[in-house]
Amino acid sequence: MRVAVFTEPHRGAGYDDQLRFARLVEAGGFDGFLRADHYQAMGDESGLPGPTDAWLTLAALARETTRIRLGTLVTSATFRLPGPLAVMVAQVDQMSGGRVELGIGAGWYEREHTSYGIPFPGVGERFDRLAEQLEIITGLWRTPVGETYSYLGDHYRLVDAPALPKPVQRPGPPVIVGGRGPKRTPELAARYADEFNMPFKSVEETAGAYERVREACDRTGRTGSGRAPLVFSTGVVVAIGRTDAEARRRAEPLHVKSALPPEDPVVGSPAQLVDRLGEFAAIGATRAHLRLIELDDLDHLELIAGEVLPQLDGTR
Repeated sequence: MRVAVFTEPHRGAGYDDQLRFARLVEAGGFDGFLRADHYQAMGDESGLPGPTDAWLTLAALARETTRIRLGTLVTSATFRLPGPLAVMVAQVDQMSGGRVELGIGAGWYEREHTSYGIPFPGVGERFDRLAEQLEIITGLWRTPVGETYSYLGDHYRLVDAPALPKPVQRPGPPVIVGGRGPKRTPELAARYADEFNMPFKSVEETAGAYERVREACDRTGRTGSGRAPLVFSTGVVVAIGRTDAEARRRAEPLHVKSALPPEDPVVGSPAQLVDRLGEFAAIGATRAHLRLIELDDLDHLELIAGEVLPQLDGTR
């Protein structure tokens, strides 16, 4: 089980907070540092000092770290046009020496779109745009140097794009598609993704999502095509402690009213987290993204590094 850390800077964290945290993630032996791509807090938090752009932040972290994977869970397809996004991600991949991953989704949090003047079409159109973005971004990265790329869709049109710059990772950085959607999400994961992520749900619900994606891989011809098999990953909300009181204190933010859907956190001891990760491994997960709530709680990160990672295979 490879273990990455997932953070939500929109809850209230500046760049220096994220840099300090990412450096400790690297020193602690974790697989990666991934962050949300949001422009506004989702609950009653003030969100101070304000949002930080995901890809600007990751570009800076690419130069300040040396080993950990860096990426988004997930970039909203409503925020950026696919051509410029392909350029951004490829450049950050170069800046990191080939350590970037692109998690991308349709976008869902209407409030931040309204706040910052970002168009927010209906859910069907958002998924249509996501499908076109996935086709365009991966198409641009795959285009050989010296050739051009064109695309004509319902929402985007590219004509003779030079398809530059090229990322270090070829044919491109790993693409992560995830979510709870029962129909289009599995299809998109099967066609375009390198990793499917089921975020913050029970083992049973996650197993059902994995099965739907496996069935989509069979339908689309992904299975047996020669392509690398999908990585199945899970997201786990974590609030653990050396004592029950410490764990409950870390879990207090989970009780704040939020726009997020219900989740299945691990609140308790390091051993409980090890057991939960073992349950996810048993259904096929080979990677876990641990969502740590407070970026200034460095002791929480050190506790997991010291008492959880050594009990897992493939973390270092």
